[in-house]
Amino acid sequence: MPDQLWVLKYQYVADILERRVPLREEHLALLRTAYEAGDVIRAGGTGDPVTGALFVFRTREAAEKYVDADPYGEAGLVVRHRIEPWTLVIGD
Repeated sequence: MPDQLWVLKYQYVADILERRVPLREEHLALLRTAYEAGDVIRAGGTGDPVTGALFVFRTREAAEKYVDADPYGEAGLVVRHRIEPWTLVIGD
């Protein structure tokens, strides 16, 4: 039986690399806490240079909780986000 996971997709502001500096440690600490709790299993930036991020959560509720607490969102660095179900059919 396939596992149901949840993907959180972020689209960042164009100048994310400069604007994230004062908030980056808080953002990463929140992410580490979610990882250690088992809520998020993968996460990272997308694009070169970075234009967004992709996170894989075990539940929709955990993804929503993360979005609500993320300092990047509160500071307006996330232009848009989307949470979608992802049915894993191959891989760990």
